[in-house]
Amino acid sequence: MEENQKEPVDFFAHQAQVKQLLGDKEILLFLDYDGTLTPIVDTPDLAVISDEMREQVRQAAQQIKTSIVSGRATDDVRSKVRLENIFYAGSHGFEIVDPQGKVTINEEAQKIRPVIDEVYERLSQQLKKVPGSLVEHVKYTISVHYRLVAEKDFPAVQKAVADILTEYPVLRQTEGKKVFEVRPKIDWDKGRAVQWILKFLNFDPQKHLPVYIGDDTTDEDAFRFLANKGMGILVAQASRLSFAPYGVPDTPAVKRVLDFFMTGRKEA
Repeated sequence: MEENQKEPVDFFAHQAQVKQLLGDKEILLFLDYDGTLTPIVDTPDLAVISDEMREQVRQAAQQIKTSIVSGRATDDVRSKVRLENIFYAGSHGFEIVDPQGKVTINEEAQKIRPVIDEVYERLSQQLKKVPGSLVEHVKYTISVHYRLVAEKDFPAVQKAVADILTEYPVLRQTEGKKVFEVRPKIDWDKGRAVQWILKFLNFDPQKHLPVYIGDDTTDEDAFRFLANKGMGILVAQASRLSFAPYGVPDTPAVKRVLDFFMTGRKEA
Protein backbone atom coordinates (compact mmCIF):
# COMPACT_ATOMS: atom_id res chain seq x y z
CA MET A 1 0.00 0.00 0.00
CA GLU A 2 1.06 3.57 -0.64
CA GLU A 3 2.32 6.02 1.92
CA ASN A 4 -0.38 8.11 3.67
CA GLN A 5 -3.00 5.39 3.38
CA LYS A 6 -4.67 4.52 6.68
CA GLU A 7 -7.61 2.51 7.92
CA PRO A 8 -10.71 4.73 7.62
CA VAL A 9 -12.62 5.55 10.80
CA ASP A 10 -16.36 4.95 11.04
CA PHE A 11 -18.24 7.85 9.45
CA PHE A 12 -21.22 7.63 11.80
CA ALA A 13 -19.08 7.45 14.94
CA HIS A 14 -17.33 10.69 13.94
CA GLN A 15 -20.26 12.86 12.89
CA ALA A 16 -19.21 15.74 15.15
CA GLN A 17 -15.83 15.78 13.42
CA VAL A 18 -17.51 15.60 10.01
CA LYS A 19 -19.83 18.51 10.86
CA GLN A 20 -16.85 20.59 11.90
CA LEU A 21 -15.12 19.79 8.62
CA LEU A 22 -18.23 20.69 6.64
CA GLY A 23 -18.95 23.92 8.49
CA ASP A 24 -21.05 26.14 6.25
CA LYS A 25 -19.43 24.90 3.06
CA GLU A 26 -21.42 23.73 0.08
CA ILE A 27 -20.98 20.01 -0.56
CA LEU A 28 -19.98 18.89 -4.06
CA LEU A 29 -20.95 15.20 -4.12
CA PHE A 30 -19.26 12.46 -6.16
CA LEU A 31 -20.64 8.90 -6.15
CA ASP A 32 -19.26 5.67 -7.58
CA TYR A 33 -21.91 3.27 -8.93
CA ASP A 34 -21.04 -0.43 -8.49
CA GLY A 35 -20.52 -1.33 -4.84
CA THR A 36 -21.66 2.13 -3.74
CA LEU A 37 -25.13 2.81 -5.14
CA THR A 38 -25.64 -0.92 -5.77
CA PRO A 39 -24.20 -3.98 -4.01
CA ILE A 40 -21.46 -5.93 -5.79
CA VAL A 41 -23.04 -8.71 -7.88
CA ASP A 42 -21.80 -11.60 -10.03
CA THR A 43 -22.07 -9.88 -13.43
CA PRO A 44 -22.29 -6.18 -14.38
CA ASP A 45 -25.77 -6.46 -15.89
CA LEU A 46 -27.19 -7.50 -12.50
CA ALA A 47 -26.04 -4.29 -10.78
CA VAL A 48 -29.35 -2.42 -10.91
CA ILE A 49 -29.90 0.58 -8.67
CA SER A 50 -32.96 0.18 -6.43
CA ASP A 51 -35.88 2.59 -6.69
CA GLU A 52 -35.18 3.64 -3.09
CA MET A 53 -31.55 4.48 -3.81
CA ARG A 54 -32.43 6.30 -7.02
CA GLU A 55 -34.94 8.41 -5.11
CA GLN A 56 -32.34 9.10 -2.43
CA VAL A 57 -29.83 10.30 -5.03
CA ARG A 58 -32.54 12.35 -6.76
CA GLN A 59 -33.38 14.12 -3.50
CA ALA A 60 -29.72 14.69 -2.73
CA ALA A 61 -29.13 16.13 -6.21
CA GLN A 62 -31.91 18.67 -5.63
CA GLN A 63 -29.85 20.15 -2.78
CA ILE A 64 -26.27 19.18 -3.67
CA LYS A 65 -24.37 19.34 -6.97
CA THR A 66 -23.98 15.62 -7.71
CA SER A 67 -21.77 13.56 -10.03
CA ILE A 68 -21.69 9.83 -10.75
CA VAL A 69 -18.11 8.68 -11.46
CA SER A 70 -17.96 5.12 -12.76
CA GLY A 71 -15.80 2.58 -14.54
CA ARG A 72 -18.88 1.78 -16.62
CA ALA A 73 -19.49 3.39 -19.99
CA THR A 74 -21.28 6.71 -19.56
CA ASP A 75 -24.33 5.61 -21.57
CA ASP A 76 -24.60 2.48 -19.44
CA VAL A 77 -24.51 4.23 -16.06
CA ARG A 78 -26.86 6.98 -17.29
CA SER A 79 -29.38 4.39 -18.46
CA LYS A 80 -29.28 2.75 -15.02
CA VAL A 81 -29.38 5.84 -12.81
CA ARG A 82 -31.89 7.71 -15.03
CA LEU A 83 -31.55 11.08 -13.33
CA GLU A 84 -31.22 14.43 -15.06
CA ASN A 85 -29.25 17.52 -14.03
CA ILE A 86 -26.22 15.67 -12.67
CA PHE A 87 -22.76 14.92 -14.03
CA TYR A 88 -21.93 11.47 -15.38
CA ALA A 89 -18.25 10.53 -15.74
CA GLY A 90 -17.92 7.12 -17.41
CA SER A 91 -15.02 4.87 -18.41
CA HIS A 92 -13.11 6.16 -15.35
CA GLY A 93 -13.68 9.72 -16.54
CA PHE A 94 -12.58 9.42 -20.16
CA GLU A 95 -16.07 10.62 -21.09
CA ILE A 96 -17.98 13.20 -19.04
CA VAL A 97 -21.53 14.43 -19.58
CA ASP A 98 -22.46 17.67 -17.82
CA PRO A 99 -25.96 18.42 -16.43
CA GLN A 100 -26.91 20.16 -19.70
CA GLY A 101 -26.03 17.01 -21.65
CA LYS A 102 -22.81 18.28 -23.22
CA VAL A 103 -20.33 15.42 -23.75
CA THR A 104 -16.59 15.92 -23.22
CA ILE A 105 -14.29 13.09 -24.34
CA ASN A 106 -10.62 12.82 -23.50
CA GLU A 107 -8.94 13.49 -26.86
CA GLU A 108 -6.07 11.05 -26.30
CA ALA A 109 -8.48 8.27 -25.35
CA GLN A 110 -10.57 8.97 -28.43
CA LYS A 111 -7.51 8.47 -30.64
CA ILE A 112 -6.82 5.08 -29.02
CA ARG A 113 -10.44 3.93 -29.37
CA PRO A 114 -9.70 1.75 -32.47
CA VAL A 115 -6.99 -0.04 -30.46
CA ILE A 116 -9.51 -0.67 -27.65
CA ASP A 117 -11.93 -2.13 -30.20
CA GLU A 118 -9.23 -4.42 -31.59
CA VAL A 119 -8.01 -5.63 -28.19
CA TYR A 120 -11.58 -6.25 -27.07
CA GLU A 121 -12.18 -8.56 -30.04
CA ARG A 122 -8.93 -10.43 -29.42
CA LEU A 123 -9.49 -10.88 -25.69
CA SER A 124 -13.08 -11.99 -26.29
CA GLN A 125 -11.84 -14.70 -28.64
CA GLN A 126 -9.00 -15.82 -26.36
CA LEU A 127 -11.16 -16.04 -23.23
CA LYS A 128 -14.21 -17.59 -24.88
CA LYS A 129 -13.05 -21.01 -23.65
CA VAL A 130 -12.52 -19.92 -20.03
CA PRO A 131 -15.79 -20.66 -18.17
CA GLY A 132 -17.10 -17.73 -16.16
CA SER A 133 -14.88 -15.09 -17.78
CA LEU A 134 -16.54 -11.98 -19.16
CA VAL A 135 -14.90 -9.40 -21.41
CA GLU A 136 -16.79 -6.11 -21.37
CA HIS A 137 -16.28 -3.25 -23.84
CA VAL A 138 -16.50 -0.04 -21.82
CA LYS A 139 -16.08 2.35 -24.76
CA TYR A 140 -12.63 3.70 -23.90
CA THR A 141 -11.53 0.84 -21.65
CA ILE A 142 -12.01 -2.94 -21.39
CA SER A 143 -13.09 -4.80 -18.26
CA VAL A 144 -12.11 -8.47 -17.95
CA HIS A 145 -14.28 -9.90 -15.17
CA TYR A 146 -13.25 -13.12 -13.41
CA ARG A 147 -15.60 -13.25 -10.40
CA LEU A 148 -17.19 -16.44 -11.75
CA VAL A 149 -13.94 -18.03 -12.98
CA ALA A 150 -12.73 -21.16 -11.15
CA GLU A 151 -9.45 -20.78 -9.28
CA LYS A 152 -7.75 -23.28 -11.59
CA ASP A 153 -8.71 -21.18 -14.63
CA PHE A 154 -7.68 -17.81 -13.21
CA PRO A 155 -4.06 -18.01 -14.50
CA ALA A 156 -5.39 -18.31 -18.06
CA VAL A 157 -7.27 -15.03 -17.66
CA GLN A 158 -4.29 -13.33 -16.06
CA LYS A 159 -1.94 -14.54 -18.81
CA ALA A 160 -4.27 -13.51 -21.65
CA VAL A 161 -4.41 -9.92 -20.37
CA ALA A 162 -0.67 -9.73 -19.64
CA ASP A 163 0.29 -11.21 -23.00
CA ILE A 164 -1.85 -8.91 -25.07
CA LEU A 165 -0.58 -5.82 -23.28
CA THR A 166 2.97 -6.65 -24.41
CA GLU A 167 1.74 -6.09 -27.97
CA TYR A 168 0.02 -2.77 -27.26
CA PRO A 169 2.33 -0.34 -25.46
CA VAL A 170 -0.34 2.40 -25.59
CA LEU A 171 -2.42 0.41 -23.07
CA ARG A 172 -1.97 -0.39 -19.39
CA GLN A 173 -3.58 -2.70 -16.84
CA THR A 174 -5.20 -1.75 -13.54
CA GLU A 175 -7.24 -3.91 -11.19
CA GLY A 176 -10.55 -3.65 -9.40
CA LYS A 177 -12.74 -6.10 -7.52
CA LYS A 178 -12.39 -9.38 -9.46
CA VAL A 179 -11.70 -7.46 -12.66
CA PHE A 180 -8.72 -6.50 -14.78
CA GLU A 181 -9.08 -3.11 -16.44
CA VAL A 182 -7.32 -2.47 -19.75
CA ARG A 183 -6.99 1.29 -20.24
CA PRO A 184 -5.18 3.78 -22.44
CA LYS A 185 -1.77 4.61 -20.99
CA ILE A 186 -2.85 8.18 -20.28
CA ASP A 187 -2.52 10.27 -17.13
CA TRP A 188 -6.26 10.14 -16.46
CA ASP A 189 -8.36 8.41 -13.81
CA LYS A 190 -11.27 9.05 -11.47
CA GLY A 191 -9.23 11.61 -9.58
CA ARG A 192 -8.56 13.57 -12.74
CA ALA A 193 -12.26 13.33 -13.64
CA VAL A 194 -13.16 14.81 -10.24
CA GLN A 195 -10.59 17.56 -10.83
CA TRP A 196 -12.16 18.34 -14.24
CA ILE A 197 -15.67 18.58 -12.75
CA LEU A 198 -14.47 20.75 -9.86
CA LYS A 199 -12.90 23.16 -12.36
CA PHE A 200 -16.17 23.21 -14.31
CA LEU A 201 -17.98 24.11 -11.07
CA ASN A 202 -15.48 26.87 -10.22
CA PHE A 203 -14.34 25.06 -7.09
CA ASP A 204 -13.36 27.38 -4.25
CA PRO A 205 -11.84 25.66 -1.20
CA GLN A 206 -13.19 28.45 1.01
CA LYS A 207 -16.77 27.82 -0.13
CA HIS A 208 -16.94 24.18 -1.23
CA LEU A 209 -16.18 20.75 0.22
CA PRO A 210 -15.96 17.92 -2.35
CA VAL A 211 -17.08 14.54 -0.99
CA TYR A 212 -16.35 11.30 -2.86
CA ILE A 213 -17.99 7.97 -1.91
CA GLY A 214 -16.64 4.79 -3.49
CA ASP A 215 -15.68 1.20 -2.77
CA ASP A 216 -13.06 0.02 -5.26
CA THR A 217 -9.33 0.38 -5.76
CA THR A 218 -10.03 2.65 -8.76
CA ASP A 219 -11.75 5.07 -6.36
CA GLU A 220 -8.47 5.51 -4.50
CA ASP A 221 -7.34 7.89 -7.27
CA ALA A 222 -10.22 10.20 -6.32
CA PHE A 223 -9.61 9.75 -2.58
CA ARG A 224 -5.94 10.62 -3.10
CA PHE A 225 -6.78 13.72 -5.12
CA LEU A 226 -9.18 14.98 -2.44
CA ALA A 227 -6.86 14.19 0.47
CA ASN A 228 -6.18 17.84 1.31
CA LYS A 229 -9.17 19.52 -0.27
CA GLY A 230 -12.21 17.34 0.44
CA MET A 231 -13.52 14.18 2.07
CA GLY A 232 -13.35 10.55 0.97
CA ILE A 233 -15.71 7.86 2.25
CA LEU A 234 -14.78 4.23 1.57
CA VAL A 235 -17.57 1.64 1.28
CA ALA A 236 -16.14 -1.64 2.61
CA GLN A 237 -17.27 -4.39 4.98
CA ALA A 238 -13.74 -5.27 6.05
CA SER A 239 -11.29 -2.63 7.17
CA ARG A 240 -8.46 -1.87 4.74
CA LEU A 241 -5.94 0.85 4.04
CA SER A 242 -7.25 3.77 2.00
CA PHE A 243 -6.73 7.42 1.18
CA ALA A 244 -10.33 7.95 2.40
CA PRO A 245 -10.39 9.11 6.04
CA TYR A 246 -13.92 7.79 6.66
CA GLY A 247 -15.65 4.48 6.00
CA VAL A 248 -19.11 2.90 5.90
CA PRO A 249 -19.86 -0.82 5.51
CA ASP A 250 -22.34 -1.10 2.64
CA THR A 251 -24.87 0.40 0.24
CA PRO A 252 -27.63 0.91 2.89
CA ALA A 253 -25.07 2.91 4.88
CA VAL A 254 -24.48 5.11 1.82
CA LYS A 255 -28.18 6.02 1.94
CA ARG A 256 -27.70 7.08 5.56
CA VAL A 257 -24.71 9.22 4.57
CA LEU A 258 -26.82 10.98 1.95
CA ASP A 259 -29.51 11.53 4.61
CA PHE A 260 -26.89 13.11 6.85
CA PHE A 261 -25.71 15.46 4.10
CA MET A 262 -29.29 16.51 3.37
CA THR A 263 -30.57 16.93 6.93
CA GLY A 264 -28.23 15.67 9.67
CA ARG A 265 -25.48 18.24 9.16
CA LYS A 266 -27.99 21.00 10.04
CA GLU A 267 -29.02 19.41 13.32
CA ALA A 268 -27.41 20.57 16.52
